[in-house]
Amino acid sequence: MSSQSVRAEARKAAGTRLRADEESQSSRQGALYRDDCDSSTSRLRRSARNDFPILGSRVRDGGPALVYLDNAATTQKPQVVIDATSRYYAAENANIHRGVHWLSEQVTIAYDAVREQARAFLGAEEAREVIFTRGTTDGINLVASSFGDAFVRPGEEVLVTEMEHHSNLVPWQLMAERRGATIRAVGVTPAGELDLDALDALIGPHTRLVAVTHLSNALGTVNPVRAITELAHARGVPVLVDGAQSASRLPVDVRALDCDFFVCSGHKMYGPTGIGLLYGRAEWLERIPPYQGGGDMIETVAIERSTYAPLPNKFEAGTPNIAGVVGLGAALGWIESVGRERIEAHEAELVAYALERLPEVDGLSIIGAPAERAGVVSFVMEGVHPHDIGTILDASHGVAIRAGHHCAQPLMARLGLVATARASFAAYNTREDIETLVDGLKEVRNVFGAS
Repeated sequence: MSSQSVRAEARKAAGTRLRADEESQSSRQGALYRDDCDSSTSRLRRSARNDFPILGSRVRDGGPALVYLDNAATTQKPQVVIDATSRYYAAENANIHRGVHWLSEQVTIAYDAVREQARAFLGAEEAREVIFTRGTTDGINLVASSFGDAFVRPGEEVLVTEMEHHSNLVPWQLMAERRGATIRAVGVTPAGELDLDALDALIGPHTRLVAVTHLSNALGTVNPVRAITELAHARGVPVLVDGAQSASRLPVDVRALDCDFFVCSGHKMYGPTGIGLLYGRAEWLERIPPYQGGGDMIETVAIERSTYAPLPNKFEAGTPNIAGVVGLGAALGWIESVGRERIEAHEAELVAYALERLPEVDGLSIIGAPAERAGVVSFVMEGVHPHDIGTILDASHGVAIRAGHHCAQPLMARLGLVATARASFAAYNTREDIETLVDGLKEVRNVFGAS
């Protein structure tokens, strides 16, 4: 047997072992959720929270137990993700690709296996359509730079919405400044929904791309992405979807959405920070130039010029975040073992319960009333700044929420607000967490007096 054949057999065997170990760990933790689920409500009960060590913490020394409701900012990590990342550094650390030694071959297999795992998770047709990035922001910047350089000309337009996170607005502004293009925005209704008639009217002969959030980080609005892609594609316009909030909350299928690009972040999917996914249709990724240059994204290099590697390496210059990819694989396995439909149903129940209980607090107003909402509820309290709400909740009841403009200043301006308080939910949250939130908000009301 040749040395190449020996290495190939070794890689195959090592990959099988690695995948079996990771699937076993994820399945064991996911089984806790399935076994502990009330089938009548699809609710994930408190005992399953044991997968998340941080949820047993107290706020400050001797303070109240942590109630974590800031999941739109980042989710906590299950033990399987912590273990996978630690194991990589302790026992598997090496650089990927081109190495002929055992460690390099082993970690290359693990790295490539996560790409296939991500392809299946997103519903992409081919693994080469999945690019590892540093997160949602990095993925959008990649598309804005590479697509903009290749296809956007002076006087042309990119269409966004007033609902966008700054990460799906500022990169397009930078591109527009370089290219002499224009940014136009679809309005938001008082209920916190996109005006689809306005979107249809704004897509014109100079529109080169539509960039839209799947799920608003500030309101929880779930946008009708498939309807949007149909409107855009009818005029030959590609669509980028910001899936930072939706990827962990909804069963995402990029082919069903019919989007051209989809971006998301590992840290909002129970995975590590500094790692994310960009899905792009192969036909677009083949046509746009590389975003960065360096090792691993080249095919040949000479002094005068270089040629580029095929997808996906073309967009992955330099040593990647290998530990992040390994951790992301563990996170995706955890989500799948629990079940995305189960997580979606559980979070829907929590949102409904929050919408039922929060109005009990005097002077509290919930922001937005979209027909479809997931994972996020924002509110204001008469006479109290959101930062004061967040500070008192943390100190008195251990409740972690987000207060501010949520990197959505155009949306705040449209709604006539400066800031809101935001509670956002995840698979490990419970109705008791919402009850603690409501109790804390009543204390905030007492501190600042009756409204």
